[in-house]
Amino acid sequence: MAHEVKGVIARAKGDEVEVTTVLVPDPGPGEALVRVQACGVCHTDLHYREGGIGTDFPYLLGHEAAGLVESVGNDVTDLEPGDFVILNWRAVCGQCRACRRGRPWYCFATHNATQKMTLADGTALSPALGIGAFAEKTLVAAGQCTKVSAQIRPEVAGLLGCGVMAGLGAALNTAQVSRGDSVAVIGCGGVGSAAVLGASLAGARTIIAVDIDDRKLEWARQFGATHVINSREADPVEGIRELTDQNGADVVIEAIGRPETYQQAFYARDLAGTVVLVGVPTPDMRLELPLLDFFGRGGSLKSSWYGDCLPSRDFPMLVDLHLQGRLPLEKFVSETIGLGAVEEAFAKMHRGEVLRSVVLL
Repeated sequence: MAHEVKGVIARAKGDEVEVTTVLVPDPGPGEALVRVQACGVCHTDLHYREGGIGTDFPYLLGHEAAGLVESVGNDVTDLEPGDFVILNWRAVCGQCRACRRGRPWYCFATHNATQKMTLADGTALSPALGIGAFAEKTLVAAGQCTKVSAQIRPEVAGLLGCGVMAGLGAALNTAQVSRGDSVAVIGCGGVGSAAVLGASLAGARTIIAVDIDDRKLEWARQFGATHVINSREADPVEGIRELTDQNGADVVIEAIGRPETYQQAFYARDLAGTVVLVGVPTPDMRLELPLLDFFGRGGSLKSSWYGDCLPSRDFPMLVDLHLQGRLPLEKFVSETIGLGAVEEAFAKMHRGEVLRSVVLL
């Protein structure tokens, strides 16, 4: 039996999103039907709307979500109706070469639900990141559901499903920031601010936030930045060097995804330091660096996809830290909205007015 729900779709490239009727099938083998309680408005959803990720329109948007399991396929044994879950877009397979090597966060064969959600006329929808959670209900692979404590508020929990996890993980997992490190974060929106928080949680001694917006720099201070640089007013590379005894930072996290800011990150790190790219570039972008500089500076240049997280390991741990008062995830929620306000939330996000707008259902 199909469930008739309301959802937000992008019908064509660049079109404003719309709320419409979505048909969600009952779960088949390996699937779960989830009643969505909250879903954050992420830049990735905007990239889908703009055609920056694919052209499989229409898209059912939304992916940064939490909710309650309503039903599961008859072969699913580790979920049951009523479980409170955060949805993830990295349902690991357990069989690929990365999983067999004990590195499931690099899984090369993550999976989604097999059945399609559709419009009322039968048009198949492409769910954003295999989730499609700007909807009252969604169908996902059971492995995309990570059980966590139901004591956390849904609008806070869902943020771990994408942006906040990406930033935290860039610092904690990819860069492996440790006590006493100096860390610079270039770009202090939701992901960058989460990277600042991750560096603080890891015990970094110096945390330098870089952005062109004073409002975002103030947000970064609230998450643990010890210094801020407005790169409209000062050279960020020189500023980071001045704050690190002219050495450069041990770790520089680039959370924008542009060649210019990546180059700044490259030259703002210490010799043998680490650069982590967590910002998402567009397909047309190119980076040019002198190969001798690449060789001579040593260290590591890394990319961080989903914060190199393992949802089954990281989500419950981070939720527990939040419930203990040690991880202020609630500070990322700028506003809560309804399904009909997603288009305006995109505009606010583009203008830099919010860290996260979160849809409550």
